[in-house]
Amino acid sequence: MSYRIGAFIVFMFTLLVSWVLGGWVGYRQVEQDSIEESFRYRQLVGNELNRYLPIPELMAEHPLLVEALSSPGNRAVIHQANEQMQRMATIAGSSDVYLMDTSGLTIAANNYQQADSFVGRNFAFRPYFYEAMEGGHSAVYFALGLMSGVRGLYFSHPVRGEDSRILGIVTVKVLVHELESQWHRPDSTREAEMVVLDEAGVSFLASKPEWLYRDFTGNTEGAPGEASRQRYPERDLEPVSLQYLGKPSGLSGLSGTLRIREDGGGREYLSVRTPLPRLDWTLQVMVSTRSVVWTRLGFVAGGIAIYFGVLLAWLYLRERYRREAELALRGEQLERSVAERTADLERSNYKLLGEIRERERTQDELRETQQELIQAAKLAVLGQMSAGLNHEMSQPITAIQTYARNSRRFLEKGAADMVDANLSEIVLLCDKMAELTRQFKVFSRKSEGPPTIVDFRLSVDASLKIIAAQKNSAGINISWNSPSQPVYCHGDLIRIEQVMVNLLANAVQAVEGMEHPKITIDVEEKEGSWRCFVRDNGPGLPANTEQIFEPFFTTKSVKQGLGLGLSISRQIADALGGRLTGCNRTDAPGAEFEFTLKKREAME
Repeated sequence: MSYRIGAFIVFMFTLLVSWVLGGWVGYRQVEQDSIEESFRYRQLVGNELNRYLPIPELMAEHPLLVEALSSPGNRAVIHQANEQMQRMATIAGSSDVYLMDTSGLTIAANNYQQADSFVGRNFAFRPYFYEAMEGGHSAVYFALGLMSGVRGLYFSHPVRGEDSRILGIVTVKVLVHELESQWHRPDSTREAEMVVLDEAGVSFLASKPEWLYRDFTGNTEGAPGEASRQRYPERDLEPVSLQYLGKPSGLSGLSGTLRIREDGGGREYLSVRTPLPRLDWTLQVMVSTRSVVWTRLGFVAGGIAIYFGVLLAWLYLRERYRREAELALRGEQLERSVAERTADLERSNYKLLGEIRERERTQDELRETQQELIQAAKLAVLGQMSAGLNHEMSQPITAIQTYARNSRRFLEKGAADMVDANLSEIVLLCDKMAELTRQFKVFSRKSEGPPTIVDFRLSVDASLKIIAAQKNSAGINISWNSPSQPVYCHGDLIRIEQVMVNLLANAVQAVEGMEHPKITIDVEEKEGSWRCFVRDNGPGLPANTEQIFEPFFTTKSVKQGLGLGLSISRQIADALGGRLTGCNRTDAPGAEFEFTLKKREAME
């Protein structure tokens, strides 16, 4: 039981370490994403400020502004200044451009023709006015417009006379929609939010509309100051219900966790605050910490996998050592058993060797018997064809006798030319009989050597010569569609010839008695093989086509055969690596046999 308790303690420790390590990695990743997004948005704000800061300074150099401030009672000059304000607003792409004297009174503005024009209104209380007056340099301020109620950035600069004395302030208002349009959440799957806070901690830019003009200081008791009221008129500035939870270990000083309560619930965020350039603004990026939980669960799953991997490895090694000890013990027992069984095995080996020799002898006898059977079948075919051979031989012999008698009479009469003609005919008839007997002699001999590359056409031609010598083949239309090119295949000329003789002899017997007997022989190439089709227009095969290849199965009389031809032909086809099948024709009455052999190339 002790090792089980230890394994449980190690398992719990693994879970704890995985949970802590997963939290550290998860918070670091969330913080890194937040810092990168803060840096990006900080650069956007800096670029926007750098874009508009020089504009009021350039406007202040215009002589018409100096003239309008010097002669505020000159209506013509003020009208020109108003029109110049309109042109400046259009060129700068700003919302408003207006000119104030040293008391803060607006004397010219681009919206001078509108009902809510700035002309005649005093903005001396605005920081962008008194900071520019007191400092004598450009000022930047953010606030809601008193007239429009629209958020905007105010850029101001003093207008100086020839003696460098400040005559007034020119101000450019730029809407913040440009900044908001360039804000993109870092990663929608992380539920990231963003707020931009002023120096009082009030948000004036926010990714969630309900967080706009809210107090993010976390102080629920204190009310916003008068400066914030003037900056955001007619806004509640209600504090956000949030609670700062502290900084997780391993994070930088800019980060911290907080919980925001809203809509009856709360959500935890990792908050990163970054100061924005030139202004007392703070960018606060808040990313949901849900991903940290998933990271922790992933680390826990990994820790569990590692734990069980180590545990299984330990159990495996432990079991292996135990098995090795058992094997060592059993090895000693086996050694004793081996000695006892060796004698039994030797006796069994002697018996097996005797059985193997007997089996090999039996197989040799079987092969010899098969060869003898094939030869016997071949001789049986020759015996069946003897009558046809007699018929083929008797006609040339009778003709030779006739030519010989005629030649003797022609010699008596001295007709040497007729004798010569008769002798030529006798030579032709002798050649014909010699070719016929030669073909039968070749067919009757045994096959020699293993299969090789042969031309299939030669075997078909030889078998046709043998079949043509048969008396019953007379009057049968045998069509041999011989290819023009050699048909090289894997086989043996004599054995292929025997198969073709059997197929053609069966076809001849099948079409006997038909009105228009016909046999066709075709050769086709398909997928690396040569396929020879022997078709007839006889009565066809019985329903069970495979039964015709069984030994001694026949539908003929005993005089026509013993039923061994097709069985031996299939054995020859299988031995040559080919195939022999038979079926009834689908295009016409009769039977069709397919003899397939492997295709070979002449260069092989």
